[in-house]
Amino acid sequence: MKLPELSLSLQFADPRHRALLPRHKVLRWVRAGLELPGEITVRIVSPEEGQRLNLEFRSKDYATNVLTFDYSHEPVVVADLVICAEVVEREALAAQTDIAAYYAHMLVHGTLHAQGYDHEEEDEALCMEARETEIMLGLGFADPYGEP
Repeated sequence: MKLPELSLSLQFADPRHRALLPRHKVLRWVRAGLELPGEITVRIVSPEEGQRLNLEFRSKDYATNVLTFDYSHEPVVVADLVICAEVVEREALAAQTDIAAYYAHMLVHGTLHAQGYDHEEEDEALCMEARETEIMLGLGFADPYGEP
């Protein structure tokens, strides 16, 4: 199966995990979640930037793991994925998960959001989680919703 084309911009405002996120891996992980061609910017940020964006756009005053700003779902998926390095590290350690695997999950999760997937309602959450699990297993990672 041919994967969709992807134009990727990768930015490191917080460089702490740059070595864990080489461009070829980020491309692979985002592309695995795409169902259509995409133009995606991935920005790795500090807690301060993550908190500011979460407050400004979601009225939530804390840094979260991934924020998705989706601008177009088709014919090309256009989105920005903002990932907070410190939150990813903290959550990965708490879940006893490899940090790179957690980044892969957040990139897949954000990419699905960029295409309209959501988890506000239980049926939406089940659908999205099933798709995330399928993609993560296909990438060679464990089920992100399974037991550690």
